[in-house]
Amino acid sequence: MRCLYFTHSLSQTHNSFYCTKFYSSSPFQNPLFKLCSGILRPISRPPIRAFCTTSTEAKADRVAALKQTMEAPDAISYLTQREAAEIDETLMGPLGFSVDQLMELAGLSVATSIAQVYKPSEYGRVLIICGPGNNGGDGLVAARHLYHFGYKPFICYPKRTAKPLYTGLVTQLESLSIPFLSVEDLSLDLSKDYKVIVDAIFGFSFHGTPRPPFDDLLKRLVSLHNSDQIHQRRSVIVSIDIPSGWHVEEGDVHGEGIKPDMLVSLTAPKLCAKKFTGLHHFLGGRFVPPSIAEKYKLHLPPYPETSMCVRIGKPPQIDISALRENYISPEFLEEQVEADPIKQFLKWFDDSLTVGLREPNAMALTTVGKDGKPSSRMVLLKGVDKEGFVWYTNYESRKARELAENSHASLLFYWDGLNRQVRVEGSVKKVSEEESEQYFHSRPRGSQLGAIVSKQSTVVPGRHVLYQEYKELEQKFADGSLIPKPKNWGGYRLIPQLFEFWQGQPSRLHDRLQYSPYEINGQLAWKIERVNMKTNE
Repeated sequence: MRCLYFTHSLSQTHNSFYCTKFYSSSPFQNPLFKLCSGILRPISRPPIRAFCTTSTEAKADRVAALKQTMEAPDAISYLTQREAAEIDETLMGPLGFSVDQLMELAGLSVATSIAQVYKPSEYGRVLIICGPGNNGGDGLVAARHLYHFGYKPFICYPKRTAKPLYTGLVTQLESLSIPFLSVEDLSLDLSKDYKVIVDAIFGFSFHGTPRPPFDDLLKRLVSLHNSDQIHQRRSVIVSIDIPSGWHVEEGDVHGEGIKPDMLVSLTAPKLCAKKFTGLHHFLGGRFVPPSIAEKYKLHLPPYPETSMCVRIGKPPQIDISALRENYISPEFLEEQVEADPIKQFLKWFDDSLTVGLREPNAMALTTVGKDGKPSSRMVLLKGVDKEGFVWYTNYESRKARELAENSHASLLFYWDGLNRQVRVEGSVKKVSEEESEQYFHSRPRGSQLGAIVSKQSTVVPGRHVLYQEYKELEQKFADGSLIPKPKNWGGYRLIPQLFEFWQGQPSRLHDRLQYSPYEINGQLAWKIERVNMKTNE
């Protein structure tokens, strides 16, 4: 019997393995369940960065700093035009950065900021309007990344320069067959053809009055906010570093300039960004060294994990009823699935490991007590085999009391990155004491102590009480002696009686395949049926 085990936390999942195991108490004892190879093999998977690169304390500090940034955006540093120029000179002088390095990082930051808000499935057609300077170069780089992110970019680059850096970028884009358009090729109403317009025209070094053809292009961007868009959703505008035509420090002085929906500040926000009233303000360009931050007293938000951009200020107020995702997934067809639902589950679970989803073994457990009131909570799957799905908990918790009153429960796995859900219904029983004992002592010692301290679902005066008890136990077992498993702690196994596999699809035409057991010639088999899709509207 093939059995998949999970160690206590995902930071240790590299030790997970397949093993041979058979539980004679299964009600599904039949040849279908016994035909297993018993092959021992490690799970091959990429590291999960959220658990391998960041400690819990560091993550907590980062979350706290991000929260403070969103709640008090005035705490962020804003640069004058002179300071911005000096920082660029320092980066490209003593600190050894080249223009193309900074341009590449800036363009990648812009593309990732756009991808966070405007999904290619709905905002695929993007027009990037590039000026003759570095901001134009940032736009060219962003176009290349947007192409690889799944967008369909178009470029208007009317005043090209012969510098090798820029001609090289143009060559790269032409090799991707990205169209270059003249100003004359563009409609007066840009919303007719494009969902997103990237303003990469003028940077913080620009001064004076825009000259042709950029004056006309800016007027077209301004008109997007002034025109009547009753029958058609207008294009959204994304400005790089500063909205073109704005004063670097004073902003839109006369109130007649463009009004971008998104601003992607680079290095640090410029003073004009304080006048930005659009929905989305991001900071990009993750390359500021400590020496510059100290010299200019820069207070900047931390970047989350490996992201190239970070949101500044509170997220916009959104109409919850308008939130929806148009899933793009391969079809999930009856002729493609495994006949055994456990094998199909393991196949999908392996996919979640391969793409590096965070905590793919997290599942919502729903129980119902004798009062008929359901309750749900997230728990971690710790084993799965032909017998069922195993997790561990305190036997005096609410879920344990409800399972004692009603042994039927359901599990729900949700793998967002793959647009997949798996729902499992069945009856629940405790695992053997030996099995619970074995798993308990496979956990890190800190987790073993935590299981003793935590009396789930009971009221405690404060966290300090738990912490004090934990420290006392830590000292008691500091000699490395065996920590005894609490008698009120152990595992449960849900024995599946129904599976449903859900694959999100475009236009809410989701794939739902249901497995239900039946007997054929005295043996258990699974009937696979397609169920009407959930609209999720």
